[in-house]
Amino acid sequence: MAGVELADIYAARVRIASVARRTALIPSPSLSARAGADVRLKLEFLQDTGSFKVRGAANTILALDAPARAKGVVTVSTGNHGRAVAHVARLVGTKAIVCLSNLVPENKRAAIRALGAELVVHGQSQDDAAEIAFDLVRTRGMTMVNPFDDARVVAGQGTIGLELLEDFPEIDSVLVPVSGGGLISGIARALKSARRDFRVIGVSMDRGAAMHASLAAGKPVLVPDVDTLADSLQGGIFLDNTHTFSMVRELVDDLVLVTEEEIARAMAYAFDREHLCLEGGGAVGIAAILAGKAGVLGRHAAIVLSGTNVAAPVLTRVVAEHRAWLKDHV
Repeated sequence: MAGVELADIYAARVRIASVARRTALIPSPSLSARAGADVRLKLEFLQDTGSFKVRGAANTILALDAPARAKGVVTVSTGNHGRAVAHVARLVGTKAIVCLSNLVPENKRAAIRALGAELVVHGQSQDDAAEIAFDLVRTRGMTMVNPFDDARVVAGQGTIGLELLEDFPEIDSVLVPVSGGGLISGIARALKSARRDFRVIGVSMDRGAAMHASLAAGKPVLVPDVDTLADSLQGGIFLDNTHTFSMVRELVDDLVLVTEEEIARAMAYAFDREHLCLEGGGAVGIAAILAGKAGVLGRHAAIVLSGTNVAAPVLTRVVAEHRAWLKDHV
C-alpha cells in the first residue's frame, strides 16, 4: 500500500472488529472549563492491552495469509505496541518476537512476556532494537508489524477517527499523542477526509521528540532516546520513513511540546480529578490544556488518552509529589 485513504480505514474497522473494542468518549467538565470548549476524552486505554496499539497490530496481523502466519511476526516497540502484537499473535496462533531497548520499563516487558511472546532486549534506543527486528525479517522471513510506519497500522489507528466523527459529529479539534506518527496520521486522515478545517494538534514531550525534530529539519532525523515519563513516546521515526512523516507534515496543524513537570501534573490531575490511571504518554493531551499550550480548539474538542500502562509505584509517586499543586489548581 503506497498511501492511506479513508477507504483503507473503513476496511480496517471491519477487519479488527472482533479484536479492538469501540472505546467510550466521555465529557470532562473540569477540562472544558479550563479550555473554554466542550472537551471530551477518548478512552483508548480501555483496550485489552491498555493502549490504542491493538488497532494497528490487529489490522496488520489479521490480514496475513496462512504461510505468513506460519513464519511468525516480529516488531520493535517502546512497550505498548509490542504488547498489542503479542496479544493479537496469541489470538491467531502465530509466533511473535518483540524487540525492545533497555529503556523500556520492566512492567511493560513483563506484560509482553505474560502474553507468550519472545522478548529480545538490545541497545539504548528503539532504533537499536529495530536493527534486530529487521534482521529477523531478512533471515527468518518473519513479517514486520511496524510500530507506526506501515499503511495497515496507520489505517487501524485511523478507526479512532471514525468513532470520533460518529460519536461527536460537532467536533472541531483533537489532541493526539505523537511518537512515530501512526496514531495521529490515521486519525487526521479520517477527520480531514470529512472536513478539511478540523484542527489536528499533536503533543509530544519536550525531550527526545523525534517527529518534532524531523519536521523542523524537513526530513527524518535521528534523535537519542532519553528517560521520560512519556516513555511510550520514545523512539525515532526511522530514516527511511515512507508514510507517517509525510502524512504528519500534510495533515497535522500543530505539534506542541510539554515538559516533564507538565506531564506529571497531567497524570496527577487525571487520577485525582478524572479518576483515570494514565501513563505519561497517554496524558500529554491533558498536559497541553493544563499548560495553556493547546492553542485554538474551537467549541468542541477531543483528547485521545492513549495508554494506561504505567507502573503503580510511578503513578503513586507522581500523585504524591503533586498533592500541593492539585490542592491549589483543582
